[in-house]
Amino acid sequence: MSLRYYIFLKDVLILALTSFGGPQAHIALMLKLLVDRRRYITEQELIELNALCSILPGPTSTQTITAIGYKIGGANLAYITLLVWILPATIIMAVAAVAITYLQEQGISLHFLRYLQPMAVGFVAYAAYMISAKVIYTKTAVVLMVISAILSYFFSSPWVLPVLLLAGGAITALRFKQHPLEKDKKLKIQWANFILFVAVLVSAALLGHYTSSLPVRLFENFYRNGSLIFGGGQVLVPLLYSEFVDFKHYLTGEEFLSGYAIVQALPGPTFSFCSFVGNLAMRRFGIGGQLLGSFVATVGIFLPGTFLIFFVIRFWDELKKYRVVRASLEGISAVSAGLVVAAAILLYHPVDNTPLNFGIVVATFCLLMFTKIPAPILILTGLLLGFVL
Repeated sequence: MSLRYYIFLKDVLILALTSFGGPQAHIALMLKLLVDRRRYITEQELIELNALCSILPGPTSTQTITAIGYKIGGANLAYITLLVWILPATIIMAVAAVAITYLQEQGISLHFLRYLQPMAVGFVAYAAYMISAKVIYTKTAVVLMVISAILSYFFSSPWVLPVLLLAGGAITALRFKQHPLEKDKKLKIQWANFILFVAVLVSAALLGHYTSSLPVRLFENFYRNGSLIFGGGQVLVPLLYSEFVDFKHYLTGEEFLSGYAIVQALPGPTFSFCSFVGNLAMRRFGIGGQLLGSFVATVGIFLPGTFLIFFVIRFWDELKKYRVVRASLEGISAVSAGLVVAAAILLYHPVDNTPLNFGIVVATFCLLMFTKIPAPILILTGLLLGFVL
């Protein structure tokens, strides 16, 4: 493996340890490190990859960074990129699940995390500004961004996101004749990963139905959720609560919300929360069972999106040569910007609307916008203030 690949993996690890604020904030940090500083890919390539991954079910930022790894070094680097990206947060959440009972018994409060949520909103607001500045350059794009932001704000269904993205792409695709015609288009689709995706989905459903093994059923539960969820961790979490707390009673509501508070304070993919849920679902089997629960939950939730991005990324560059596809990217990118704007507003709703919290949002945005203070320093400062104030 070349030195460039090692440097890239080191950068991925840095992002895995410092990317707070969910998928929208992750993209802003990827822009800073992978595009502006390292120039592994262009701004437009990152925005297009993120838009593509937003259409697919699964964890958007995880699929995006995996796709970047594929573009740089092929399939082998992409697999290592995926592992480097997800392991820190999933391991921490597994440890947190083991420790959560002790924290409850000792009466240790998670109140020290209270400043991180408004800071996360500031990160998302910054992402909204950065992405909008990069992709909005026509009147049509402005209209699409505004409409998509309004619709995604008022309609919370997970199916709204892919529908808006496809609709935005369809609108600008009508102007495909404005794009130059490219010759020598050789679109060759390799179906292996898509067949694997469907085969595992069907097999897991059958095994989960006919077996009494809890690890198998947990894998099926998480694989099914990972196959059907559009919109990232914010959409996944309420579904996990309904299935594992309300219906199956694997966790109490207090345990679930405590774990969610912890994952909000962690960098990396929000889907790492599944490691926590799977862990506690298996706690009656001891530490070994808990770690197995984290493992099957993590594999189950990340595997569908991995199959799908490996399926599409292999012919993505050739697919973009078609004028209709290139024209559609303007609309998809504009809608993506609108979705991030709406996310920044929606994520502020659970935060207590106090002058202090609003000030933290504004201060975080301004520090990201006008200074070069690294994101982890900002987060550590928020944690420290939570302890001392």
